[in-house]
Amino acid sequence: MIETSAKPTDEERRAAWDAAAVSPLWENRMAHGGAPPPDRPQLWAWEAMKPLIEDAAQLNSTAVVERRVLSLMHANPHAPGFPFTITNLNAGYQILLPGESARPHRHSMNALRFVLDGNGAHTVVDGKACPMFEGDLILTPGWTWHEHVHPGQDRIVWLDVLDASLHRYLGTDAFEPGPVHDVPPTTPDASFAFANLLPEIPETAAYSPVFRYPWATAAAALAAAPRGADGARRLRYVNPVTGGATLTLLDCTLLEIDAGCETAPFYTSSHSVVTVVEGRGSTQSDDATIAWETKDIFSLPSRQWVTHRAKERTRLFFTTDREVLRRLDLLEEKFR
Repeated sequence: MIETSAKPTDEERRAAWDAAAVSPLWENRMAHGGAPPPDRPQLWAWEAMKPLIEDAAQLNSTAVVERRVLSLMHANPHAPGFPFTITNLNAGYQILLPGESARPHRHSMNALRFVLDGNGAHTVVDGKACPMFEGDLILTPGWTWHEHVHPGQDRIVWLDVLDASLHRYLGTDAFEPGPVHDVPPTTPDASFAFANLLPEIPETAAYSPVFRYPWATAAAALAAAPRGADGARRLRYVNPVTGGATLTLLDCTLLEIDAGCETAPFYTSSHSVVTVVEGRGSTQSDDATIAWETKDIFSLPSRQWVTHRAKERTRLFFTTDREVLRRLDLLEEKFR
């Protein structure tokens, strides 16, 4: 007679799975529960943020905290995990008061600073001092040393955007505090560059990375850009040496819309953090509509049809993960 072992109880079965470090996929709601509800755009209105920024400026000193930053938090309850602003992107308001400095450090993550309010500070990137005025874009590529110093008269606020959540997911996030050491040699910056205004670069010329894109030059280049079929002007910040994205995994563009006009519907697999440099209007993302004004910030999820409408002449600054998806052959883009 053949003896058979007794059927395990549910408790015994789960204890055995736990001991063997396995789990039943058929019980995983993410695997078999269907797609989560679509994400929605999120707005951080400048008028609502200003009192929070002013309060934060008095709450802590840069002598106590490494950076005085208010992070922009993603509000989708169906996307738990490491805090982020929109998939792959982390954004926040960084605040620096006159006479303050933020200690030097470097990390594997790429980061950019877009000045929202105030002037007079500067960011030092691998030893190069980059002045900060409203609308300026300052880049700190991965593993560049950077610190902030403010000898000016008024507090300054800028938008930080990093690919930190992507690095955290990939397990490649790393950080090193100062003091600064092993700073690479640099030569004068190359000419300011945009996708449709690339400079002629001699093959023998030596250029350092571009760390600062001043708004005055960006605005002039945008005004000179050709109009699209919908009447809008679009411009991409590019690396003057490669002609590619300004940062390894982050892409930056500008959009100008005349008063009373709207853009053609656009669909992309990339995610965006958008800053209203100037103007007033609204954005439609599938069935969601948000109204925005100058210095507001909003996020745009992927895979939705998006249209922007301007009540007055508007300029929008976009930071996206487009370059990541392009390199992975996962980028989809189309107009309708």
